[in-house]
Amino acid sequence: MKKFLILGASSDIGFEVCKKLLKNNNFVLAHYNKNKKKLNSLNSKNLEILKIDFNLDLKNLTKKLKKISDIDVLVNLVGYTDKKSHANTDLLSMIKSIKINALIPQLIIKKCLTNMLKKKWGRILNCSSIGVKFGGGLNTYNYSLSKHCSEFISGNFREWAKKNVSINNLRIGSTVTGIHKKMGRGENFMRQRIKLIPMQRQATVEEISSYIIHLISEENSYMTGSTISVSGGE
Repeated sequence: MKKFLILGASSDIGFEVCKKLLKNNNFVLAHYNKNKKKLNSLNSKNLEILKIDFNLDLKNLTKKLKKISDIDVLVNLVGYTDKKSHANTDLLSMIKSIKINALIPQLIIKKCLTNMLKKKWGRILNCSSIGVKFGGGLNTYNYSLSKHCSEFISGNFREWAKKNVSINNLRIGSTVTGIHKKMGRGENFMRQRIKLIPMQRQATVEEISSYIIHLISEENSYMTGSTISVSGGE
């Protein structure tokens, strides 16, 4: 039984990924920051729920990370947003976004790699945003900047590949999730946004989670060091 660590598991996409993995009798370590109730509803003996506030200082974070030394697969779906535009952002806001969405996940990847390389098998997937391609939206500058940072892949991935450990980035396009309400985006905004998508619709959580499951599976046997998009043609 492989052990999966899902960062940002209480997000809409993260929750769906957890459901799919548990349905196939995998062990899932589900990370969350605030929404534990949602993960509790999964009610599985193969589920362990782990709370980590990525705003913790590094000393406390190190203690929390002891639980993840034997992970086989890591999916980073952390998506902190602060509604900042380029015009009204500031240094501390940028640092906070990059720390939560990129730097802490990179430390966790580093922690998990030791076990993956020892087992000679592992999968790492950073879930990014199509907004990186376009420089972010009106109120997502810090979010897109941090996701751009999260896409950085160390040149060491070439050595990891020799031991069947792959790392890839998935740029996710506009998807029907609760984040749009959180960002204060109304129906008119979404109608205009959908017009920019060649497929003329948003993705569903089911669709995106299926792509994620494939990319972290044994079936994905020959892709690493890549950034790919699932964005309806954008």
